[in-house]
This record gives sequence, C-alpha cells and structure tokens, in this order.
Amino acid sequence: MAGSDVESEGAARRGGAARRPGALGGRGGEAATGRPEPLSTAEAPAEGAALPAWMRLYFYGMHGITLDVLMSSARRFARSPDLRMLGFSSPYRCLLHSLTHFALEKVYLQKRRCPSAWVFHFLLYPSAHVGLQTLAGQALLLSLGGALGGSGALGALDLALQYVLALYHSQVFLKRFLRLRYRRQQQQRLGAPPAPPGARVPAAAGGRRRRPRGPRGTEGTPSRGLPDLLRFLFFGMHGFLDEIFFTFFFNVLGQGDGATSGHTSLWSFFIYGSCSFVVDKLYFHLHYSRGWSTWKRVPIYVIFIYLWELSWGLGLRTCGACSWDYSHYPLNFMGLITLMYLPGWLFLSVYQDLLSNVLWRVQYLPTN
Repeated sequence: MAGSDVESEGAARRGGAARRPGALGGRGGEAATGRPEPLSTAEAPAEGAALPAWMRLYFYGMHGITLDVLMSSARRFARSPDLRMLGFSSPYRCLLHSLTHFALEKVYLQKRRCPSAWVFHFLLYPSAHVGLQTLAGQALLLSLGGALGGSGALGALDLALQYVLALYHSQVFLKRFLRLRYRRQQQQRLGAPPAPPGARVPAAAGGRRRRPRGPRGTEGTPSRGLPDLLRFLFFGMHGFLDEIFFTFFFNVLGQGDGATSGHTSLWSFFIYGSCSFVVDKLYFHLHYSRGWSTWKRVPIYVIFIYLWELSWGLGLRTCGACSWDYSHYPLNFMGLITLMYLPGWLFLSVYQDLLSNVLWRVQYLPTN
C-alpha cells in the first residue's frame, strides 16, 4: 500500500501495495460440461482447452502494464538516474492493453492465410500493431482531456519503438502465450460436481478425515501446472498490476489531486515474484500435504510477507533503492512495515490460494 514521495512526475513514495497478486477473477475449477472450443484450428492443442477469453484479457492487461513500467522506468532513469527505478502506468492503459492485445491476437491468428511468413511478421502485423496502439493512445488522450500530455503524432523514435514491440509480440510473446492451455477440473463422480480445492473433506468410513488431494493430471498423476519460471514471471508481473492499481486509487481517492497514473518500482517485480512464489509452494504443502485449513495457513503467509518486506526493505535502503517509507504511519517498524496494512495482507493472502488453484490448471505446451 502506499506512502507519498514528492516528485515532478507526481509519483508518491511507493507504499506497501500488497505484494500478493490478486486473483485472476475467480476459481477456475468449474466442471466442463462439454468440449471447450479451441482458440483456433491453427493453435488447437492435443488435449485441454485454450485459455478462456476473460483470462486472456487479464493476462494481456497485466503484460501491457509490465511493458509500460519497463519503458517509463528506463526513460526516467536515462534522464535522472535513480536506483528506486520508478515506473508508471494506469488502469486506463490496462484496459486499453487488454482490448488492443485481444484484437491483435485475432490478427496474429490469420498468419497462416498469408503466403509469406516474412511479409506477415515484418510488415503486416507490425503495421496493424503500430496503427492500433497509436489509435488507442490518442483515444486515451482525448478521453482524459490531454492530461497525460504528449504530441498529436508519434515521433520517429516512438514509431521505431512500437515496431520493435510489434516484433516482440509476434515473434516472442504471442508465439508462446497461445500455447498455454486451461485444463478444467474433472468431475469426481458422474453427475456430481467436484469439491473445490479448498473445501473441507468429509470423514472416511473409519471416522478419520482424509487429507485433500492436489490437482491431478489426466491420468491421475499430480498436475504440474505452469513451470516454476513462468509462475515466477506471472507473480512478478501481477505485482506491477497490484501496485499500479493501488497507487492510482490512493492518489485519486486519498489525495484528490486528479492523478492519471499509478506507479511502482522495478524492484517490485522481484519482491512480488519471489514472495508469491514461496507462498504458492506453502499453500500446496500446507493444504494438500498437511491438510491445514485456510485460517491455519493465513497467519503463516502474513508472517512470511512481513519478514519478506522487511528484509527487502533493509537491503534496498542500504543502497538508496527503497521506494517506500511508512515512517509517517502508526504501528510501523523502521518505516519498512506497518500493521496498518494487516487487513489488506489477510485479504490478499486468501486471494493467493484462489490464484494458485487457477494457475495449477494452466499448462504450457512446448513447441517441440
């Protein structure tokens, strides 16, 4: 959550915006009543279904915010080196990224119709990407009354950057992202919906309560879900999303200064990514191996979160890179952690469990 930092760009000192990613929008374990339609025949998987549209939109918005933060942080650092590495975006841009990426996905899936792969990837797709991003940017400027500033036309450097991003989208991001598959939870008994992963398990015939079983693969083997590296990347990007949204609403509601963007730090990627990754492992161990209920797990999560925030804060403060300061808040310790945010940590710790269950049904199909 956030404190404040006086900057010409209007950035507040990055608060302890929850270093837990929120849920993707709900539990992804509904039983499949029929065969889901693949994303396209060109990208159809051997098993499983393409990611639902709502999940793809969510990923696209999160990915777009990550690119905003990276580029704005690089520009800011080039003008005035600052080890806090602050970057900026907004919920408005998140929505535009979701919609434009979704439209560009449809363009990308037409690549097989083009007789020349070179022409498509280096001419047609970049043209569509640059045109759509420029149109979306101008629409955002008009909707905000020009509050974000900027000229009416893109300069040569901006066009070159958009072209490079278009190549990245077609050759790297979409090429791999569209290989993610969503495996819906199998029904345990015909005609009976499966129990949610976090539900209490009924006692066995002998009176002993059985431990909950983790997500299973297609042949009863434990499901691996996303590879660990991809999970870490997801949690890091989700951290950017959390902080951009929180600091935006903190500035608008808390200060009433008419802010049009939120802020975060590049260090947040590693803080969120590593912390959420560990809590994710704790969830599956404590819930599926030890049989602990939610309210036995959450205190462990919160204690770990506070220790993680404190240790990162101490390390970053020694080199002048710490971007948050809670010294003006009550119940703080060294200005790096505060009990003021305990309700938020409790809420987001519960959300972490829901998010983990969704991610463990997302699988990546290697290209080979």
